[in-house]
Amino acid sequence: MPERVLVLGAGAWGTVLANLAARAGAHVALWTRDPDHAAEMAATGVNARHLPGVPLGLSVRPTASLSQAEEADLILLAVPTQALRQVCESLTSPPAVPIIICAKGIERTSGLFPTEVVAEVLPDNPCAVLSGPSFAADVAKGLPTAVTLAAADSEQAAALARKLAAPWFRLYHSHDVRGVEIGGAAKNVLAIASGIAAGRGLGASAGAALIARGFAELARFGRAYGADPATLSGLSGLGDLVLTCTSHQSRNFSFGFALGQGASVEAASADGRLHEGVFTCGILVDLARRKSIDMPISAAIDAVLAEKLSIDAAIEALLSRPAKPEIAAGNTGARFYE
Repeated sequence: MPERVLVLGAGAWGTVLANLAARAGAHVALWTRDPDHAAEMAATGVNARHLPGVPLGLSVRPTASLSQAEEADLILLAVPTQALRQVCESLTSPPAVPIIICAKGIERTSGLFPTEVVAEVLPDNPCAVLSGPSFAADVAKGLPTAVTLAAADSEQAAALARKLAAPWFRLYHSHDVRGVEIGGAAKNVLAIASGIAAGRGLGASAGAALIARGFAELARFGRAYGADPATLSGLSGLGDLVLTCTSHQSRNFSFGFALGQGASVEAASADGRLHEGVFTCGILVDLARRKSIDMPISAAIDAVLAEKLSIDAAIEALLSRPAKPEIAAGNTGARFYE
């Protein structure tokens, strides 16, 4: 019998993942909370709201019901991080069914990473996380993409990766769940900074410096919270950071670009797209302060978003920081960035 997969979240990314699972031979239920959206997709065979022009796989069935969770062999969570808890609380899933989290961020009300949120609500379901440098539109077009799938059990991570793999969609597997989550969360905040710099016309040199120093912040945070430095310099860390900080396809970069061109936070948010970095920024900075982690770029973005600091003042504050060694004396490698 074909495997039954439930994809929760019918945005562009959820739709692409549903198609990948269907391509691998699964029967897929693609869930949206909006019954009208489900009806539209079922009638047209396309998710015109979020991924126009890309047909749904023949075995992908749109639905607005969560009843399929009771029969699923695998669940993919492709809803925003801030909605994970609510969606999980609505599920009645058999304990052994694995869950792959396909969202990036930190729950701002609790300071928990996505796998921790799911573990609180569904403690008997094994949990994995999928992250890396990927735009849904690229994957939908069959353009080469590589990401990371992490689970505490490396063998399970490898098995789950095979369920979504395609010739153009390469999944590396890992056991470093926290490292993969940290990369996915921090890069969205840093992408806002890169977007601001681009929107302000600060030039390519400033953009490169922001990526490098942003990665230093990400590495410090990751080291303090138990991530493997190799994970942080891999696809789900540095790879995702570079992609998100250099393309207008990135919602967070585009948001920052609008800010850099003079838009208010409210106006920059008015494009109707999710800017996960806005929700993650404050709690990321709070978690850093709890462990005395120096994250000046992230802290500056937090102050700008809270309208406590103007963009020009934030730039001036960053440029006027005391000079210091880039790498601590006697050490080499990203793990020792200061």
